[in-house]
Amino acid sequence: MTQKTEAPINLFDDFYRGKSVLVTGHTGFKGSWLALWLKELGASVTGLALPADTDPSHFKLIGLNNYIRHIEGDIRNINKVKQAFSIAKPDIVFHLAAQALVRDSYGDPKTTFDTNIGGTVNILETIRNSSTVRAAVIITSDKCYENNEWVWGYRENDPLGGHDPYSASKGAAEIVSDAYRSSYFDKNGQGPHLGLATARAGNVIGGGDWAKDRIIPDCVRALTTDQSIVIRNPQATRPWQHVLDLLYGYLLLATRLLENPDTFSGAWNFGPHTSNQITVQALTEWIVAAWGKGTISTRNTNENASHEARLLHLCIDKAAFELRWRPILDSYSAINWTVDWYKSWHSGQTKQDSLSLKQIRKYSQIAIKKGART
Repeated sequence: MTQKTEAPINLFDDFYRGKSVLVTGHTGFKGSWLALWLKELGASVTGLALPADTDPSHFKLIGLNNYIRHIEGDIRNINKVKQAFSIAKPDIVFHLAAQALVRDSYGDPKTTFDTNIGGTVNILETIRNSSTVRAAVIITSDKCYENNEWVWGYRENDPLGGHDPYSASKGAAEIVSDAYRSSYFDKNGQGPHLGLATARAGNVIGGGDWAKDRIIPDCVRALTTDQSIVIRNPQATRPWQHVLDLLYGYLLLATRLLENPDTFSGAWNFGPHTSNQITVQALTEWIVAAWGKGTISTRNTNENASHEARLLHLCIDKAAFELRWRPILDSYSAINWTVDWYKSWHSGQTKQDSLSLKQIRKYSQIAIKKGART
């Protein structure tokens, strides 16, 4: 991480300064951005995760392992989980580690279920026996819902389900989390009284994602090698949102869990406004325009292809009214920020730790100007 030349813009009124925070999955795309932001906010950050599974990766490019306590380990191994908790002694836990790809879940359903259900149980069980944890945010997915291709957004009390192993595993992780919350963590439970929430979000974009079978990384790989961008299901609508909008929601939720666990425990949706949801085709065309070059082609799908939802979005009314959270960036701003990050990386002119911190600070400035609640 480069030398700071300006004081950080603190969107959370020093709430996180000095607090011990454990982030699982910190070597991943969202987890590395979250750990970097927490470090910027003055938290003592410990990460537990497998090694980054892409090369390049945001985790490696920002040199995150040099600036937080980095523990390599598998959440399926409860002894490793216990070790990380023993070292970190966390006040707050953000659980992001997961098998996160729908298509991979078809090829290896057992690993998907073992990681996303069994790994979550290991985290919750260790929280149950912790003497330090006061709040935990368990990250699941918008795909935890039983998707009926409704035109309206899913609410937190809609039925859970899943047509594929990944979606089913996330629905099950929600059920497991609710069972732990009601059995152990509320004021009438048998364990510590603490705030426990689950967070559900859709398709997240931003610099530093190189996962396979995701539209932004696929676009970047094509654009940087002068190949055509190949898309499937061009008319599918997704709730695209910038990673910093989502993480703002996670961070805000954790502050409320510490302040009032009985009120803010439970499930929460985070996503863009309905008017900002766009198709895969429109997203790709905007990326090409922002990049300044590129071509697009469509891959023919067949009846034997893995199931993929055409329409899925979330109702964010609960977060808007009860957390006073709202997206700061519209979809096209989110795309522009993402393309700017990748173009800078591709040019090699800016170190990625500086660029990511710059975007965090810029986001915080805009959020404060827009009256974001802290």
